[in-house]
Amino acid sequence: MKTVYFLLSLCLASPASAYTAPKPNKPTTISHRRAFLSKIAGATIAATSAVTLNPSSASAADDNLQNVYWGAGCYWHVQHEFILAERSILGRKDNELTSLTGYAGGFKTDSEGRVCYHNFQSIADYGKFGHGEVVGMTIPESKVEDFAVEYFKLFGDKGERADPMDKGGEYRSLLGLPGGSKHPAFAQVEAAGKARGMTLVDGKGNDPDTLGKRLVYVYDSNKFPFYQAEFYHQYHNDFLTPAYGKEYNNLAEAALDDGRIKITGCPDRV
Repeated sequence: MKTVYFLLSLCLASPASAYTAPKPNKPTTISHRRAFLSKIAGATIAATSAVTLNPSSASAADDNLQNVYWGAGCYWHVQHEFILAERSILGRKDNELTSLTGYAGGFKTDSEGRVCYHNFQSIADYGKFGHGEVVGMTIPESKVEDFAVEYFKLFGDKGERADPMDKGGEYRSLLGLPGGSKHPAFAQVEAAGKARGMTLVDGKGNDPDTLGKRLVYVYDSNKFPFYQAEFYHQYHNDFLTPAYGKEYNNLAEAALDDGRIKITGCPDRV
């Protein structure tokens, strides 16, 4: 097992001033997840190289594969749900799973092409760069509608993400398809959203939170690509539900070993 260095988490300003220099006398709020992370935080280290990659390809049996992403609040539980979807819809085995946590929807990276989770070194902070938390995956174009149906189930009957206590543009609801709203399956994706009372609009980049709006931003994933998150955030237990179990958590090590998870160059535990 590799030496473990837990990620440091920042407790940042309120949504109105999130991820910019705080204004004087501005009250601050701490999200539940950031507070959770801060309790287990330790030292961090930065890797020596950076990568900006979409999830790796799935088995050769899947034709016309496309890279897509979906976001609805904290990406930990979203990844878990899409791992289940890859297994149930596509029949994928553990070494064929492609769902990875990451960031998308912003315009910027740092000079090394990195987008990182909040860290005390302020390296390539995804919030400051306008990105949201997403889960990227590689799936057949013919199955985009099926995955969209699973995605909109995440919002429940009230049309809200599972963790409304986490506020800010980083937690906005968003999805990315090649071509965005011009994707061949977009009509089916939009219909799946409408069936759940959700409205889809084109994202412009660096978009604000969607909390309480029953709104999902749609991005062209060719213009707003997916940036894989750190190893620490892959196959992670969610903080609102019981632990997913060691068998699930250990999928991260296997994906790192076979190259499906890359070292990002961000502060991480590997």
